[in-house]
Amino acid sequence: MSDVLTISNLKKGFVTPTGEQQLVIDVPHFSMQAGEHVALRGESGSGKTTLLHLIAGILSADSGSVVLDGTDMSRLSESARDSGRALKIGYIFQTFNLLQGYTALENVELGMRFGTGVDHSRAGGLLERVGLADRLHYKPSQMSVGQQQRVAVARALANEPVLVLADEPTGNLDYRRAKESLDLIRSVCEESGAALLLVSHDRQVLDAFDTEYDLTELNRAATLPSSVELDGGVA
Repeated sequence: MSDVLTISNLKKGFVTPTGEQQLVIDVPHFSMQAGEHVALRGESGSGKTTLLHLIAGILSADSGSVVLDGTDMSRLSESARDSGRALKIGYIFQTFNLLQGYTALENVELGMRFGTGVDHSRAGGLLERVGLADRLHYKPSQMSVGQQQRVAVARALANEPVLVLADEPTGNLDYRRAKESLDLIRSVCEESGAALLLVSHDRQVLDAFDTEYDLTELNRAATLPSSVELDGGVA
């Protein structure tokens, strides 16, 4: 089975409020196979969100490479990285990042506009798959936290990505809903054949994965103190 993601000598630093350069990410090597599900353990401030943003091309690396499905994303222009992300990566953010003025269906379709193009039937089908067939025209404020997350899951799969990144996707849910949500994310990824990289510090979430890595062991950079504020945001 071929690798869907290969990271080599990846480095990223930020300037702290005191003007010092702080290296946050220094990963010599990391890879994932197509369709593989991997959990990445990391406490607050360990750089896990920064790493996901580097993989997705939201941030540009200082050096090193991120090869996604055969394409070195780190060598692309910002606009090309944006296009590559839209076509090949699904991202489930911890805070969901839904557009509040749009319905569930519109949020999924907006994700499609930057990828393969809007497919109204597929968007509705994805929302039906995550149990929201009766919430297509509800706005985020009209849905529970769990329902909003389901919209975020549907949006992440909208463009049939090869890799789904999930940043603490169960952090806002109680134990029962967290388990249901995790099961949903994994089953939807399995059905679509997408690889899944999920970061969490929740032991119950991590234990559901056969493959688990500790970011502090992958990362040669010194771990930052919890919630250190950088020019690039919270690590």
